[in-house]
Amino acid sequence: MITFLTGNALWQLIKQSDTVSKFVLLLLLIMSVICWTLFLYKLLALRIKKKQMQTLLADLKNADTIEQMLTLAATNTHTAPGYFLAKNLTFLKHILEDNRIHDNRRLTSQQWNLIEQTIQHIVDDMMDYEEAGLAFLSASAAVAPLLGLFGTVWGLVHSFISIAEKQSADITTVAPGLAEALITTLAGLMVAIPALIMFHYLSLQIARFGAALMATADRFNFIVQKLFFW
Repeated sequence: MITFLTGNALWQLIKQSDTVSKFVLLLLLIMSVICWTLFLYKLLALRIKKKQMQTLLADLKNADTIEQMLTLAATNTHTAPGYFLAKNLTFLKHILEDNRIHDNRRLTSQQWNLIEQTIQHIVDDMMDYEEAGLAFLSASAAVAPLLGLFGTVWGLVHSFISIAEKQSADITTVAPGLAEALITTLAGLMVAIPALIMFHYLSLQIARFGAALMATADRFNFIVQKLFFW
């Protein structure tokens, strides 16, 4: 592999490329590194969060009181499900304290609507956080081939200039310029194809995380309704 990268004609063509072609290749390399780093990080984080969410959902099915949910929130501190529970329980606590002042232990329809809106807002915020970075993968999948095409066109221009300067169109004159031009196309595809696959795979994993999050939200809804609204 090292010999392929450093010892063959491909590497020699890269070294002989002009400044613009090298800049395009460098930009594509940076995009590729960012895409792979982002993909591996989010993939690992999503797997951990999905397991945490599934564990919390199983525990919530056995929870029937606010105290039990508070315990679960404390147990799952610094996790995605713990964050969800803590934020919602904090908002619910403020409403219950206000009702206690007015000697009212039940939630009004307006208060329940506020709770539902808060839950949905927290879910949306968490999903937005998980989807952060997908735009870069999508943009890379779309832009990388165009950058490769730009480098190709630039290389072809140089080939034609060489033909004009040498007054010859034989293979020894044309081949180096064409090969140099096609390198950027190859690099663009090597960035775009994995980025597109990463985008769709992470989108699927985020959708599964969202389903687990919505199931947790529904269970939280059910417990609060049973305790304070029905």
